[in-house]
Amino acid sequence: MATEGAVEDYSATGPAKQSPSMNGASDLMKRIMASIASVFHGPPTAIELALIGLATEGHVLIEDLPGVGKTTLAKAIARATGLKWQRIQGTSDLLPSDVIGSVVPVGTDPTGANPQGGSIGSFAKLAFKRGPVFSNVVLFDELNRASPRAQSALLEAMEERHVTVDGSTQELPRPFFVLATQNPADVDGTFLLPQNQLDRFLIRITLGYPTRHNESKILGSEHNSSTKVSHGAVDLLKPVTDIEGVKALINSVSSVFIADGLTEYLLDLIWATRSHPDVLVGASPRAGLAVQKSAKAMALINSRDYITPDDIKSVFLPVLGHRIKLNSSSLYAGITPEAVLISVLNQVPVPIRRQD
Repeated sequence: MATEGAVEDYSATGPAKQSPSMNGASDLMKRIMASIASVFHGPPTAIELALIGLATEGHVLIEDLPGVGKTTLAKAIARATGLKWQRIQGTSDLLPSDVIGSVVPVGTDPTGANPQGGSIGSFAKLAFKRGPVFSNVVLFDELNRASPRAQSALLEAMEERHVTVDGSTQELPRPFFVLATQNPADVDGTFLLPQNQLDRFLIRITLGYPTRHNESKILGSEHNSSTKVSHGAVDLLKPVTDIEGVKALINSVSSVFIADGLTEYLLDLIWATRSHPDVLVGASPRAGLAVQKSAKAMALINSRDYITPDDIKSVFLPVLGHRIKLNSSSLYAGITPEAVLISVLNQVPVPIRRQD
């Protein structure tokens, strides 16, 4: 268990009340989660983590076996937020142009002339036809079934938030949020994502099998069309906000306060991953920023405008589990990144909150 560290006041002004705008953001997050939970019967933490991705404009990778609800969760988030969304189905023959778009010929030269030497009536100009990535929410289903070239096209757009085709740069809409699902690497027909591409995702979520109670609901919905868990209910989900509401939520997250002592605590955790004997590549500075952003969103979910150590701990594994790389002897011994991160949390002293 982690030892206790220095005394620290977590809030900006002691035990101050939350501002009205922060209260509105917390309330909105709770309403979005309730809407999603009405059709998705997996773990509540998965809903929280996916919403953290949206609220920070980070991207989320949902990884698990087929048939456990990955696509349902992704679609429910898109529906509940009222944002423009499109879906891309990962297949082995998917081209980069199927993801980001392509330049296509349009119209004809009214004079009948063609500067390229073609026949009369040839196309006179080229125009960019936008691909499905030009949406606020992009659901990329079974990302690791797509070819490496198609994966790279998406992941470049995720990082740069624009695409470049034939020398022309096209900005993506804001907010821009990618929810990708993938099957484990040992499933037939999948392409393993490289480590540097995994790092583009703020959070990785694994769902696991539903509880017996929730699976009973899923089975019962097959013959009960009057219930909200019936087949296709996610497609009927009504939005609880719109694009302006989501933008306000994003701004609220960035305003959440983190005390200096908790910044030092987070740095201690990040540095501990780099010196851990089982780790070959520890968490990067970008990974530390990702933990901090995610912890701010978790604080809002918990109706606070300041971060506590528990916020950092609750996002530490899903943010860093796909970012650190273990050495070969640790992998051979069956040690997992999650086990290493838990040991780091247990070893690094936690600041004690000052009681005013």
